[in-house]
Amino acid sequence: MRRGSVAAFAILTLPLSACIPQGGSAPVVEPAPTPVVQPVRAAPAPAPSPTRPEIFSFGGQLEQGGWIRGQAPGGAVSARIGETALTLGEDGRFFAGFDRDAGPTAMLSATLADGRIITSPLNVAPRNWNIERVNVARGTGGASAAFMRRRRPELEAIAAARADETGSAGWRQDFIWPATGRISGRFGSQRIYRGEPGSYHSGLDIAGGQGTTYVAPADGVVTLAAEDFSLEGRLLIIDHGQGLNSAFLHSSELLVREGQAVKQGQPLGRIGATGRATGPHLHWSIKWRDTRLDPLLFLPPMP
Repeated sequence: MRRGSVAAFAILTLPLSACIPQGGSAPVVEPAPTPVVQPVRAAPAPAPSPTRPEIFSFGGQLEQGGWIRGQAPGGAVSARIGETALTLGEDGRFFAGFDRDAGPTAMLSATLADGRIITSPLNVAPRNWNIERVNVARGTGGASAAFMRRRRPELEAIAAARADETGSAGWRQDFIWPATGRISGRFGSQRIYRGEPGSYHSGLDIAGGQGTTYVAPADGVVTLAAEDFSLEGRLLIIDHGQGLNSAFLHSSELLVREGQAVKQGQPLGRIGATGRATGPHLHWSIKWRDTRLDPLLFLPPMP
């Protein structure tokens, strides 16, 4: 072809048979693969939340000065022991106690959302308290006006600290000994003066030695840390939640402050003889609402 000439091209269209070699067969055209679509599986339905039976369950020390921890019936919107309202946690769990002079029976009751009431009777075992009868008249002299001017604000501060519920969950724990040593005073002991009963001992006295460190028997929050009360001396009150609280009297030194959260086993203070005390000891008292409880019934044997 000469340079500069324009080449002409013819496009020939051949029948399919012309593209098949002689004696051959038609080419096989593979179809495009079809995408495999995996079926969408529905998410498994969540397991139904277990429902509690419509009965009370509980355990503890069912005796005078004792306590119970329990769980209200499923569907309960409120619960009581006797005439005292119980605080129910989100899981329906509660704490309750029996006074030193509690009667032989008590009644748990729960109101369900549909209005039904579930009850559970309790038998409260009596205790043989250490009662000392003395053939002398009980003193009749009352507190002086000057003393009461000092005492009333102290009593108000103690009542407010005892009533302060911080949401602590220490009430759920098994308590430990705050200190060890000779037991010099037991809860519930009492003198009777020619037939007239005096006040009973409201706590447990542990003669652990001057300056000995005592620790938190359970988790809690400090609701009172008083440096100089007339009777208690240095006084510490710890809220364990659900209306349960501990008070520690006569300390020589306090190691925590009001509003502080404390953990079980954490040092709280040192044993002393401040306030009205005849010698160094730790006076430990426990209350649930207005009910005084026996600290020994919260504890394992002394280590």
